[in-house]
Amino acid sequence: MKTLNNQVAELLRASGLTLGVAESCSGGLLAKRLTDISGSSDYFLLGTVTYSNSAKENVLQVPGEILATHGAVSAETAAEMARGIRRLAGSDIGLATTGIAGPGGGTPAKPVGTVYISIADSKGCETLRFRFNGDRTQVRLKTVEMALNLLKDRLEPNLT
Repeated sequence: MKTLNNQVAELLRASGLTLGVAESCSGGLLAKRLTDISGSSDYFLLGTVTYSNSAKENVLQVPGEILATHGAVSAETAAEMARGIRRLAGSDIGLATTGIAGPGGGTPAKPVGTVYISIADSKGCETLRFRFNGDRTQVRLKTVEMALNLLKDRLEPNLT
């Protein structure tokens, strides 16, 4: 049985599309999974861990007013991160994660485990909100697994 990493790698290769990844709460784990595959440089162009708001602004060009109004953990910020990494990498697809892995940092409106994942490509930008249970490690691992699944789902129609 093929791993999710291998499935995504095959889809990226078959489609000829390239990828850039912007991570916050996943802390580089998504880029690691994507580059665990030999030859991933064929499609993986750039990964960033933009943990601070200033990094999101300076590296990914997330507007300060979006961060001030909606916060780092929001659909708006995730979408800007995905668009920003796509521009920065010069890739066909931008994939971004932002969230609250815990154990601290949660609020009633955005409890620990709140995660936004966004994918930007030539078709537009799609952002989804999730609430993952578990400790910090589990939230981060679930974030990466979901991001890979969303990427796989986005890529599959390109091959039909």
